[in-house]
Amino acid sequence: MTCCSALVIVGLPDKAVAESRERVRAALNAIGLALPPKRITVNLSPADLPKEGSHFDLPIALGLLAAIGAADAEALSHYVAVGELGLDGRIAASPGVLLAALHASTRDMGLICPAAQGPEAAWAGKFDLIAAPDLLALLAHLKGTQPLPAPQPGEAETSRGGPDLAQIKGQEVAKRALEIAAAGGHNLLMSGPPGAGKSLLASCLPSILPPLDPAEALEVSMVASVAGELEGGRLRRRRPFRSPHHSASMPALVGGGLKVRPGEISLAHLGVLFLDELPEFQRGVLDSLRQPLETGTVSVARANMHVTFPARVQLIAAMNPCRCGHLGDPSLACARAPRCAADYQAKVSGPLLDRIDLHVEVAAVSAADLTLPPPAEGSEQVSHRVAAARHVQRQRYDGEGARTNAEADGELLDRVATPDESGRKLLADAAAAMRLSARGYHRVLRVARTIADLAGAQDVGRIHVAEALSYRRQAPRN
Repeated sequence: MTCCSALVIVGLPDKAVAESRERVRAALNAIGLALPPKRITVNLSPADLPKEGSHFDLPIALGLLAAIGAADAEALSHYVAVGELGLDGRIAASPGVLLAALHASTRDMGLICPAAQGPEAAWAGKFDLIAAPDLLALLAHLKGTQPLPAPQPGEAETSRGGPDLAQIKGQEVAKRALEIAAAGGHNLLMSGPPGAGKSLLASCLPSILPPLDPAEALEVSMVASVAGELEGGRLRRRRPFRSPHHSASMPALVGGGLKVRPGEISLAHLGVLFLDELPEFQRGVLDSLRQPLETGTVSVARANMHVTFPARVQLIAAMNPCRCGHLGDPSLACARAPRCAADYQAKVSGPLLDRIDLHVEVAAVSAADLTLPPPAEGSEQVSHRVAAARHVQRQRYDGEGARTNAEADGELLDRVATPDESGRKLLADAAAAMRLSARGYHRVLRVARTIADLAGAQDVGRIHVAEALSYRRQAPRN
């Protein structure tokens, strides 16, 4: 009777990593290899950093193969390895392969990953990439007896928009605000009774947004890869549109959890985060968005680690004016008005509302509007104007660290968005009358700059400032 080997994994492994010893042992047995009858310790360094996830299976197995002489240790030292092992030796997909590939390519190292994720890893560029279906095929490749084919980058995701703006009858003010929001990357809040078309308007936004450029597509795809949502190695080319339910928890929205992963705001990076029924979200969850909306990042702090995710999103929100939804309609409003509206709207904090650039009242659509023919202008025509405005902004902010008018700040904003004399006077008078905060003042400037871009104007004028002010929420009076 032979003595069984004892395989111990140290270095703060979580449950998934600790169970790697059984998966690795079974995978090696499946390809006809056995560990020597002695105590074997796998040290995951640094020892004080927690290790999470099943993607440690493949590197642990390769380390053991090198230790028993079944693989060349010197050759393996030039590779990063990521993958989960099946009990039969197959290498299964695991999250974060694109990020690992980029890390390996920048360090002039190779990558060993599952065959299913080879097309995903190939987007990192030309570098030594091995995508193996199982351990046996991987060993044959490393020994040169049966080389594996080099994986090719997966096809880019096809650009798919949402519903067309031509489906919406009436709501011209709301459609204009949606166009401005798309052109400048601004946050938008729509308020109106149920059935007015707020959710439909929001779902039309992807149809007028420009596709991601190659650098942006790589950013978005990296976040999706970490979250395990990049399917078939297809690089994301359309802007994300995330619409979490109002029961979402804080970790679900901003990231975190027992195993830290990106939240909805990071999965919507460089795209749209749509929050329908805004006051129905927990107040603490909504307030957790305030810092990410300002900085474009989310920092998840734990006692032993800090993780930062990108979160440069465009917030689109919708809400009813009150709980019953029919404030201002004498035939339908409840008997508690206006107290009903005050209590309902107070669920959304003032600092969060101050971070929203465009506030639009969406009125109920009348029966007469519904009988009208479809509008002559749809998403295709609007998207051309949005693309032209975005092109102007890309040229304006080239090398400035901003992509859109919504990201301009400080001296940069003063340089590109200061209005003419009549516009400055109007803005100063309005800021005092509307009691705008400093943040609100600058957000009006950003919106005015976008309106000028849509009009093809070089400078921001009084008419652009006036329209931007019309979308601004006035601070409540005590």
